[in-house]
Amino acid sequence: MPPPADILKVAIEWPGAFPKLMEIDQKKPLSAIIKEVCEGWQLPNHETYALQNADSTNFYITEKNRNNIKNGSILRLTKSPGQMAMQLHERIQSSSLDVKLDALKDLANSSRDITFAQEFINLDGISLLTQMVESGTDFGEMLSFTLTAFVELMDHGIVSWDTFSVAFIKKSRACSSYSIASFVCKSSMDSAVLQRSLAILESMVLNSQDLYQKVAQEITIGQLMPHLQGTDQDIQTYTIAVINALFLKAPEEKRQFDENIVNIHDCPLTLKLMNRCALSSLIFQNVIRGPKPINEEMAHQLYMLQVLTFNLLEDRMMTKMDPQDQAQRDIIFELRRIAFDVECESNSGSIEKRKSMYTRDYKKLGFINHVNPAVDFTQIPPGMLALDNMLYFARQHQDSYIRIVLENSSREDKHECPFGRSSIELTKMLCEILKVGELPSENCHDFHPMFFTHDRSFEEFFCICIQLLNKTWKEMRATSEDFNKVMQVVREQITRALTAKPNSLDQFKSRLQNLSYTEILKIRQSERMNQEDFQSRPIVELREKIQPEIMELIKQQRLNRLCEGTCFRKISSRRRQDKFWYCRLSPNHKVLHYGDLEESPQGEVPHDSLQDKLPVADIKAVVTGKDCPHMKEKGALKQNKEVLELAFSILYESDEYLNFIAPDKHEYCVWTDGLNALLGKEMTSEFTRSDLDTLLNMEMKLRLLDLENIQIPEAPPPIPKEPSNYDFVYDCN
Repeated sequence: MPPPADILKVAIEWPGAFPKLMEIDQKKPLSAIIKEVCEGWQLPNHETYALQNADSTNFYITEKNRNNIKNGSILRLTKSPGQMAMQLHERIQSSSLDVKLDALKDLANSSRDITFAQEFINLDGISLLTQMVESGTDFGEMLSFTLTAFVELMDHGIVSWDTFSVAFIKKSRACSSYSIASFVCKSSMDSAVLQRSLAILESMVLNSQDLYQKVAQEITIGQLMPHLQGTDQDIQTYTIAVINALFLKAPEEKRQFDENIVNIHDCPLTLKLMNRCALSSLIFQNVIRGPKPINEEMAHQLYMLQVLTFNLLEDRMMTKMDPQDQAQRDIIFELRRIAFDVECESNSGSIEKRKSMYTRDYKKLGFINHVNPAVDFTQIPPGMLALDNMLYFARQHQDSYIRIVLENSSREDKHECPFGRSSIELTKMLCEILKVGELPSENCHDFHPMFFTHDRSFEEFFCICIQLLNKTWKEMRATSEDFNKVMQVVREQITRALTAKPNSLDQFKSRLQNLSYTEILKIRQSERMNQEDFQSRPIVELREKIQPEIMELIKQQRLNRLCEGTCFRKISSRRRQDKFWYCRLSPNHKVLHYGDLEESPQGEVPHDSLQDKLPVADIKAVVTGKDCPHMKEKGALKQNKEVLELAFSILYESDEYLNFIAPDKHEYCVWTDGLNALLGKEMTSEFTRSDLDTLLNMEMKLRLLDLENIQIPEAPPPIPKEPSNYDFVYDCN
């Protein structure tokens, strides 16, 4: 007969004694189990002891997480969190440097456990650590462990960042105190101290508007640039993370750059200032082309920086041109002057003659409104951004600009590629491709190295693409009626070239050369041939017959995945802080089990360790996106499009909700599909459509195989014996 599920066999260690094999009853209070263990080793005052996991985490066992104990687990009897916190609180103030260093090491390790962290914080431990940092008496390894402990304690979210003083961030000129900013500013700072200091600055900026303002005033571009020029990728990653945090939290007016500033290295950080300092090129040379491959966190930070840089264009993209604004109209005059090598005639000829000349030239420039081209730029997007791109192209690539304009003005009217209209639509397209104006995703790592090679990368990107558009127009022998078709081909050329992740704008240009209109036709033809075989009427009827079977198969897969369960992350403002909860469906599909976890689980979490239950029969509806209550409550999350796309909630009883934020799009689709299947509703996610298409195509190909006179074996063929030797294998290395 198997042992009861509540009885677990574990090993318990105690320093200086042989481990004990014990059976513990999960129905007993944890204090009773600890008392029993202490009595076995004849230890008095059992209330001063606790149990820990004897693994790399050393996390304390509490009533909340005791259900995570498994059969065969190894536990350790140790001092209780309160006792340990008091001892470390006392030891880190020791006059002996060796005792103090050992205590800080233990504190840095123990602070990862929220149970210990709560006890240490209750002793006003955070204030003690900040005083130690500000005193400036600790350096090197000791300071590193102090900052590590501080970061770990703050990551639990128990103490608000708003409680910290300015002195902790910036060094006072009137005294010899030290600050986090001073550690970042020093050129010869210990790498571990520098990493922790940068991590603290990032958290300050992300978690407190007041601290953001203080950090933004204290940190300058010249102080951060040396950290990017080193070879330590962790420091480079933290540095870019600080830059991203400052840009992300900056109000719109702070993102602009005062052109009157002379010493740019002593200025507060702005994105426009970043371009003027060639910081993008610095990142490309020292990070992207650095000696080490880019890790996942660095890739995410580079993606964030890329998105935030392009989002600077949103203001111009959403600004309409004022047809009465003379300064804006002068830009159009400049385009005309460069293209046709004419000066603006102020008094030559009659007004009607000059209007006629302007209208003729504006038509050659390809504007829709020949009389007043300013009207063309009242459409948003792309607004004034299109005019900015055209002027940049005309000034920086003057020969190419003149060639395109004159080349098209010499063609028949119906065959000319309208430069003005093309530029406006192309700018709009590029903004869509690069998602200008959208907030960065929490989990994306999709950055393009070529955008870090030039300080005006978007404008250069436009210049390459407008020349591509003109080339494709000629290859297609297009007329004005084909404008939209040409734009579709150009979009395909650009997106296919970007998927190769070229390292430079020149590589991107070369990639486009290989994606001519003829090549695009070949690619489309190849893709079409793979689809045409499945469009005939008998095939369509067979697909319709098979589809219900496939949908049932997908439904069962979704429900099976819900039975396995998923670990969901509780969203916090700091990416490195992870708190988890788990939810899974019972095998009979009648109950959802869920509960909080101390850490991300390895494998499935058993039903009996999840404290809360929700009967499926009580579920009234499933809502997604901005209809979810937790998206309406939290302003910061509400603005994050990526979080909105992963949010869903279960409505039960009168107005109770169980709120979810899926770890990724796949899990979001699995859970929303599975919940809809439980409620008898249609599964409508994009993953269901993709799975249906894949499985249908596979099943169709199997059923359409030419199997005449071929006997299909009922059992798989036997696996052949291994050869006597492997002399025939050739090692390419």
